[in-house]
Amino acid sequence: MRVYRPSLVSISTLRVLLCIESSCDETAAAVIREDGAVLSNVVSSQAALHERFGGVVPEVASRAHVPRILPAIDEALRRANVERDQLAAVAVMNQPGLVGSLLVGVTAAKALAWSLGIPLIALDHIAAHIYACQTARDESIFPCVGLVVSGGHTNLYDCRSATESRLVGSTIDDAAGEAFDKVARILGLPYPGGPSIERLARDGDPRRIELPRPLLHEPRLDFSFSGLKTAVMYAAFGAPGAKQPVPEFNEQRRADLAAAFQQAAVDVLVGKSLQAVRQFGRSTLCVGGGVACNAALREALERACSRHRLQLVISPREFCTDNAGMGGIAWDHVRAGRFADLELDVNPGLVRVPR
Repeated sequence: MRVYRPSLVSISTLRVLLCIESSCDETAAAVIREDGAVLSNVVSSQAALHERFGGVVPEVASRAHVPRILPAIDEALRRANVERDQLAAVAVMNQPGLVGSLLVGVTAAKALAWSLGIPLIALDHIAAHIYACQTARDESIFPCVGLVVSGGHTNLYDCRSATESRLVGSTIDDAAGEAFDKVARILGLPYPGGPSIERLARDGDPRRIELPRPLLHEPRLDFSFSGLKTAVMYAAFGAPGAKQPVPEFNEQRRADLAAAFQQAAVDVLVGKSLQAVRQFGRSTLCVGGGVACNAALREALERACSRHRLQLVISPREFCTDNAGMGGIAWDHVRAGRFADLELDVNPGLVRVPR
């Protein structure tokens, strides 16, 4: 990204901007005022398209964005009562994500920036999930430790400011949300897996079935959910070569497995977050991403942070799953003079933590 100050528009006139998000399977657009107010937040979901696959199919997702992107933009402008020529800038999430999906949003954003003669702002999708917590507070949430937990990412960041963060831990295999989806398939539950498991877990006892807490007591700030998913499968149907009979896989057993899996995942997420807060000496923990909608996780985080006298900020539910309203971070880029040019490309990967 090149840093420069565009000559066509003075920063002092940047009052309202459009943000576009298409990093995975949600086509989203939002109009955000300079004071952070989200004037509109439109999300076109593809959940029904991917339900029969039990997860997001990248090619299906990227193609589905194409007919949705312009209607989402037009609807966001309509709801905000803003005309295109009133926009002061266009922001777009260009990393990380599915390459085909990202390209749809970036192409639309570049076309709008060029045709309207306004600045283009490149945003990190994961940083935006952390910044979504700012919508729940009047005072700044930074510095903080940020936990982003979603279908594609489970990452910990040490955040000095909105635009200065360092990845300090991530999953070495499945993301938490991905594990929820896979466990839901094992238990015969519909996609998306997170809400399905949460509903079923209410009827189960998490103490009846013992499951592992991978890497929970390791000094590194990483996550692993693949083994936990496998443990659920073995508990449900038996391990290869096991001599002991498997308990009947009835409705109560399914509910107990859902509750045990959810509790194990929550224990790991909370434990690693507290470990990061201690390691970096922060007093605030900010949590975003789709899995942050989970009530059990929210309650466990609240209890843990209260016990350790930490300030907890969880993104409002409407800003947890992928959306463009969390793009208020774009105004921090504006104030820092960080703009992109029309050669902006997508970056589907995530910068890894050195091992």
